[in-house]
Order: sequence, then structure tokens, then C-alpha cells
Amino acid sequence: MTGGCFITGTDTGVGKTVVAAMLCAGIPQLRYWKPIQCGVEPSTDRADVAQWAGLTPERLPAEAFRLDLPASPHVAAAAAGVSISFDQLRPPAGAVLAEGAGGVMVPINDRQSMLDLMVALGLPVILVARTALGTINHTLLSLEALDRRGLRVAGVVLNGTPVPTTTETIRGWGKVKILAELPPLAALNPASLRAAFEQHWRGER
Repeated sequence: MTGGCFITGTDTGVGKTVVAAMLCAGIPQLRYWKPIQCGVEPSTDRADVAQWAGLTPERLPAEAFRLDLPASPHVAAAAAGVSISFDQLRPPAGAVLAEGAGGVMVPINDRQSMLDLMVALGLPVILVARTALGTINHTLLSLEALDRRGLRVAGVVLNGTPVPTTTETIRGWGKVKILAELPPLAALNPASLRAAFEQHWRGER
């Protein structure tokens, strides 16, 4: 983790931002960076992570693209009349935790997807998945897509009430490390996230 990582998910709303906040709360050298923010109401992911993890401004580099529409990046960019270029998606210095938008195959522009951005950044990937019904299929498909592009997957974080059979199936079939099984948290604040990190994180620190 000292060199940074890229957090992606099996879908939107699977808990990528909560996991990112937990890692930033537990690993002080990480800087949170959201390359492409789609949707700004009621809040942005950068603002949420800042509040939940208690990050200071120097650990919160600005988004490269901040788009109003809560949609796929290529749709949100078109609505704003802009085109997203990888030349504008260069990560800040230091150990950066970059959070993607949506899932692994989400288009960024007419030619490139979130997978292409992961390849371009070259960071190890953490895949966040739900524990709800259907997650085995979604997670294994996402892992296969990451593998086909030669991306180094650090592991999977399962977000939600733990389901042991789901955990073991993803671990075995996906041939992947389960970095954490993060149960629902009663509160999102620096203390609760640091405690969750200490209790549930099994990966590199």
C-alpha cells in the first residue's frame, strides 16, 4: 500500500468510497484521489472521504474531472460538453489511493474504459464487491476482466453482512485474496473507520 492502489467495484454503490475512507483512516501515508467525479449532489466522494476519515487538505488532491451528472463518465462528460482525455488523468505525487467511477468496464470516452485507466496508472487493484445474492457472478466476471488486461489484483473486499460460502467461493474460484470482510458500520467517522481497519483489514499496511 505504500506505493498506492486503485479501488474499483463490481458495480456502482457497492461501497468503494467507504472502503477507501477506511484505508485512508488506517494508513496515514495514503492520499485520496478521485480522478473522475460524476455527480455532486448531495455530496462528492472526495468530500465524503474527507469527513468520514478526517483527512487534512494535503491528503485530498482535487478531482481531474468534476461532472454534475450522476452517470457513466462518458455520458456525464458529454452532458457537460467536455471530453475526458487520459493526458489529464495523471495521478498526484506520493502514495495515492485512486477511486474509480462505477465498475471495471464503465466507458470513460468513446474509446477507453475504466480498465484502460487502471492499465495506464499501473497501480495494484482492489476490487470491492457486495455480499448480496448475485455477487459471485459479478465478482468473478470482474476478476476475469482484470486478469485479461494483465492487472495485478491485490485482492477483494467484501462489503456487507458476511456470507461464509460466498467468501470461500470467490476466494477459490477467483484465486484471489480476500483483503477484508467489512460488515455494515453503525457510524462513519475517523474512530469507527480506524477500528474497522484494525479489526477487518488483512492486507498490506
